[in-house]
Amino acid sequence: MIKRTVKRIAEMVKGTLTNPVFEQTMIEGAATDTRTLEKNQLFIPLKGEHFNGHSFVPQAFEKGVSAVLWNRSEPNPPKEKAVILVEDTLEALQLLAKAYLQELGTRVIGVTGSNGKTTTKDMLHSVLQTQYRVHKTAGNFNNHIGLPLTVLAMPEDTEIAVLEMGMSAKGEIDFLSRLANPEAAVITNIGESHMQDLGSREGIAEAKLEIINGLQKDGVLFYYGDEPLLSGKSYHCRTTTYGAGPDNDLRVKEVRQTEDGTHFSMDGIDRFFFIPVLGKHNVMNAMAAYAAGIYFGITPDNAAKGLSRLKVTGMRLELVKTKNGISIVNDAYNASPTSMKAAIELIETMKGYRKKMLVLGDMLELGDEEEAFHTDCGAAIRPADIDYVFTYGALGTFIAEGARRNFEEGRVSHYNDKKELLQAIKEKADTDDLLLFKASRGMKLEEIVKDLLEKN
Repeated sequence: MIKRTVKRIAEMVKGTLTNPVFEQTMIEGAATDTRTLEKNQLFIPLKGEHFNGHSFVPQAFEKGVSAVLWNRSEPNPPKEKAVILVEDTLEALQLLAKAYLQELGTRVIGVTGSNGKTTTKDMLHSVLQTQYRVHKTAGNFNNHIGLPLTVLAMPEDTEIAVLEMGMSAKGEIDFLSRLANPEAAVITNIGESHMQDLGSREGIAEAKLEIINGLQKDGVLFYYGDEPLLSGKSYHCRTTTYGAGPDNDLRVKEVRQTEDGTHFSMDGIDRFFFIPVLGKHNVMNAMAAYAAGIYFGITPDNAAKGLSRLKVTGMRLELVKTKNGISIVNDAYNASPTSMKAAIELIETMKGYRKKMLVLGDMLELGDEEEAFHTDCGAAIRPADIDYVFTYGALGTFIAEGARRNFEEGRVSHYNDKKELLQAIKEKADTDDLLLFKASRGMKLEEIVKDLLEKN
């Protein structure tokens, strides 16, 4: 984590220390939330429409912070404390992260995409750490606040930083890319998430492509070459593509799905790779991590080793079992039409189960076409491969509507009450059955997964 004197922090954020007696006081780390504050940190009070972090500054000092930032426009800064005056504390946080990155000279790879960016970030970390000291974005700290905090938490001996970059509107990826100034960037895919704000997949592609705006002069972009909105364009940087199509630089050859993960091979590479996660779409994420790893000098053997040792962030196609032998694929962290169809296809292809069931909920932020997207997902489910479909939520109604076009009566049911849904699942599910849970994070389907794991 960042370790600097208060004087140096003031210089890095272009601020003014109110009391020079604290110039040589050391700060170790930074935080914006008093609930997670640790002794000797720098507290950065942020100000929003409905909150003002400056009111928590006394509490921060009680917890033992070394210094705080303070907006010049805010009255009554604490006296006889280490206070650094700045024009805007959020901008100061971002300035501090950018300066810290520049001082360390850490190599950076940025990751964005509609789906799979967190899994790809985890894969990159696993591959790169076979030969380097690597720091990655924690959880979903991938926005204009989370990314700077990720950087400031980075150990000073970090050789490569893997930084996830999220967005909900145009301009946000551009800002993050220019802050991080990556040497390399990955765009995993273009889906439908944030359609509500960006209007179309074309708009989403434009927003994701902002990641190249902050690339270093000789930087390289790795992207999914089977996506028409990304391929066939002229880029001002070097590019490497991966996918199934013949024009890709890296092409998938064969994929084998097993219960413990996915095995795959690539054209021109005489070996099989293994990733301990489910889903053919994750092979594409693994290919991105492999290609980037080779760029950074990772040997093919170490890249394969890193992929095989992957630890992914939770609720992303996790296969777990209840006490009475029900298998659950927990993919309840997030959902879009692309990722939901991929998860459904995965369950349809998995063999060796007595019954297979889908528990699907609302996909959020899809804009005016949200009903059609949900109906289409339901209509894509194959009755020959799925025994029962349970849907949940207001938009889940349309998934059920689409599924009923192909399923006979009694095999598709919809619920607006989570307790009723749980009870219906318990009545149908038994030993050697397989269940998929998939919905946007706001639907909290993991609550049902938790109940099944604890009580069955």
